[in-house]
Amino acid sequence: MRRILALAALLLAGTGATVSYFEESLPTTMNPLFARGMVDYRTHELVFDRVYYRSAIDHTLKSRIVERFEKVGDGSKIKLYLKEGIKWHDGQKLGPDDLCFTVQAMLDPKTPSVIAETYRGRLTGCEAVSKENAAIVSFNKVYYEPREYLGFSILPKHAFPGGTAVPPDTEFATRPVGSGPMKGSKGRREVRFDVFPNAHQTALIDVLSMTVGSDPLVQVSSIINGDVQGLISVPPPMRPDVAAQDDVALKSYDLRSWWFVAVNTSRGPLKDKRVRQALNLSVDRNELRELTMGVNPNDENPSCEFVSGPFVPVSPYYNRQVKVTEKADRAKATELLKAAGATSSAGRWLWQGAPINLKIGMNAPLDAEATDLLNQIGNQFQAGGFDRTVYKVSADDWGRKAVTGALTDYDLLIGKWSFGTVEDVNPLFHTRAAGKGASNIFNYSSPQVDAILGKFDAAKTDTEAKDAYHELHAYLAEDLPYLFLWKLDTKSAWRNEIRNGMITPYFYFTEFSGWKYQSR
Repeated sequence: MRRILALAALLLAGTGATVSYFEESLPTTMNPLFARGMVDYRTHELVFDRVYYRSAIDHTLKSRIVERFEKVGDGSKIKLYLKEGIKWHDGQKLGPDDLCFTVQAMLDPKTPSVIAETYRGRLTGCEAVSKENAAIVSFNKVYYEPREYLGFSILPKHAFPGGTAVPPDTEFATRPVGSGPMKGSKGRREVRFDVFPNAHQTALIDVLSMTVGSDPLVQVSSIINGDVQGLISVPPPMRPDVAAQDDVALKSYDLRSWWFVAVNTSRGPLKDKRVRQALNLSVDRNELRELTMGVNPNDENPSCEFVSGPFVPVSPYYNRQVKVTEKADRAKATELLKAAGATSSAGRWLWQGAPINLKIGMNAPLDAEATDLLNQIGNQFQAGGFDRTVYKVSADDWGRKAVTGALTDYDLLIGKWSFGTVEDVNPLFHTRAAGKGASNIFNYSSPQVDAILGKFDAAKTDTEAKDAYHELHAYLAEDLPYLFLWKLDTKSAWRNEIRNGMITPYFYFTEFSGWKYQSR
């Protein structure tokens, strides 16, 4: 039966078409161990198989490469039986040695990967059982659903003859070998994906071409005129124009993301919690939303929803008892600043006799979603009595420096976090040490937060996990290592020729094998 299905897949290949779409940028890398942002994650989903993923239909855990699994011993190990007949894009067989190589590469401290650091806190090893086409993955403790923590992309062992210390800058980063539905290669101006028939999945589109969109007006015009078939992200102000087209459909893309202003709690007056609270009260979120995205503050169903902590409102971890600060409260901010020891002179706040000058940076690609957000936030702080200088941080510097805690010369950084199958915020807030806090932007450190995160890690039930993260939400809303802004609904646009274009939350192209091109 397996051979019949594989033959059917081969016969289906070649019946698709060439499809073009605009992305926010080219991927920084084609190696999933070194993904730095959502463009990278979306790209990797086309080229690689993740061990487990969440279904876009019913949210159940699934795998294309694992036939079945069983827990081993006390439950701190899981045995994965792989499907037969899966090939890498270079024709070699995918097997348990590849899965174990991937785990060992992530555990190798010489692999300079932020993603790997996260897994080092949970995985301890992997043993290949070749005669059973299986691998036994070991965890640092018993998890009530260990498959949740096996959402990484699997790499081919034979592509890394140098061993498990995987470097970021190799040919693999531009011409990778995966087992996903498409074989990809990165050029200077585009990424080209070609269908690769396989035993476990075969795409129905022959060629996919990713290019970088220029001005949003040009992007929207291009999809309306049929020059491209898709836009990954349509800015809120342009959504009505797209929605008015009969040949183009707006599709919701759930990034499970929230926007923030990270605060450098180790720098000058920002060490004082009262100063951070005053900054939070200087931000008028209603005004920001209206000025940067054109959102009507009286809209009952706005595309932008405020948040008071590090989760999206639909998350079970979101603490609804913590209220959002929607409007600025300059009087309360003044009280807090004076209590902290700041003084005011000619409308400017002084700290130890010198003006408080905030150096503010923003992840540059966010400007396409919330136009002029950096300047508008700067203007609000200036109106609150703070001096400010503003800078855009390139996507590359954001991934290499901001996320790794290297931009400590900034006071504030504006960014966006997105979450996959596991809403694990531990890497964002835990003290950066021993593989923990891998994405802690300003190296924030709080014993109380570390203790709460320890409760989440020790949770054995959903209730215990929720209680821990609800406590975390409440604490962070007061301590404010971040000024929490909003969740922005993301909309993609695809022409109607693209059928069955199911978009998976966060990862986007997980169900790409079912996408079809059908000309009218």
